[in-house]
Amino acid sequence: MIKTETWDGFVLVTLASDKIRATFMDLGATILSLCVRDRHGDWQDVVLGYESLTDYETYKGYLGAIIGRTANRIREGRFTLEGTTYQLPVNNGPNSNHGGEKGFAFRPFTVAETTEDSVTFALQSPDGEEGYPANLDVAVTYRIEGSTLVIEYDATPDGTTLVNLTNHAYFNLDGQATYIGDHWLQIQADAYGHVDGDILFTGETEDVTGTIFDFRKSRRIGEALESGDGQIETATGLDHPFLLNRETDAVRLYSEKTGISMTVSSSCPVCQIYSGNFLAGETGKDGQPMNRQTAVCIETSYPADDINIRNEQSKTIVKKGESWKEWTSFRFETDHESQ
Repeated sequence: MIKTETWDGFVLVTLASDKIRATFMDLGATILSLCVRDRHGDWQDVVLGYESLTDYETYKGYLGAIIGRTANRIREGRFTLEGTTYQLPVNNGPNSNHGGEKGFAFRPFTVAETTEDSVTFALQSPDGEEGYPANLDVAVTYRIEGSTLVIEYDATPDGTTLVNLTNHAYFNLDGQATYIGDHWLQIQADAYGHVDGDILFTGETEDVTGTIFDFRKSRRIGEALESGDGQIETATGLDHPFLLNRETDAVRLYSEKTGISMTVSSSCPVCQIYSGNFLAGETGKDGQPMNRQTAVCIETSYPADDINIRNEQSKTIVKKGESWKEWTSFRFETDHESQ
């Protein structure tokens, strides 16, 4: 089932099956709500969101939005492509973050196509926007397949540029903004990346064995958040890239309170796990505050600042005639379904 409507000048599209109801907004191709059934059969909205639609234009939490042209931080907002150095806006300490001052999260997409179970949002990003070279045509498709939400990305430039898209949904499977440390997390990753004091990936990776970052077996997120580990203190929580060792069932999040589990699969090689460390009490749904560490983002992508770490070997470089095509899926189950 699909429903399209306008509200306060925004276009909203709702997709629904008997197990999932999801509403998206044209601004930022944003996930506004994602409702799934808990162990009692009651609907729970498992993504955080602002109280009003206009808050999405005001705040820079990127709640539920598509991030582009590049996700996460680029050192000093500077990179070199084919001998030319480009300067991006510096909007996060000394670095550029999430596409610049007005990245894709704050751009109105158009509803390009709808079917009974999908919607495709399209955006044309002009040459020079936020400092990035080349014109870029972007299509983001959300599709519901039973109990799974699939996101497909397709970005095609007319010249050499950088592309590294992700979605920045804040998940809390309790159905409200509660302490995310009580959720259980499992990540199929043998290594994670270090970040510096500005939460920029340094390029240094470490085997998770024997560290607080070993989530290969399901553990409470709070074990990491409350550990006092130096990297946790540096990032004021989890805000680290994990190098996935598989596409299918790569990440699993679980709430004991609702019995809801979410399993993430992706063609992307990295997931940035972010524990909502910079939420600062903004008013969310039902008038409730969204405080620090009351959600977790699972941002599937390529490594942040890969252009400056691996230079011309970076998979975030896309040339004329090429396309950046990736996908991520979120499968929801409850206790009784997974037993």
